[in-house]
Amino acid sequence: MHDAVVEAVKVVGASGLPHCTDAMFTTFEGEWNEVFAVVKETTEAVARFSSRVSLVLKADIRDGRTGELDGKLERLEKANDES
Repeated sequence: MHDAVVEAVKVVGASGLPHCTDAMFTTFEGEWNEVFAVVKETTEAVARFSSRVSLVLKADIRDGRTGELDGKLERLEKANDES
């Protein structure tokens, strides 16, 4: 599945949306339609490698908020430094 994951991560990177990838997930943020277009494209990229695709999707919908991939971590680090 390594090659399939590589292709999916490439799609996310090419989208231009803010994103980060760790050992288990790729997280990205954007407007609803932008995000779901990328979800569709990444699913199609993975489907080229297998007839079965497993998708885990979690949404954190916060109207008017952007930059939360970094923002949440910055607030956490600041709170940790203050304690």
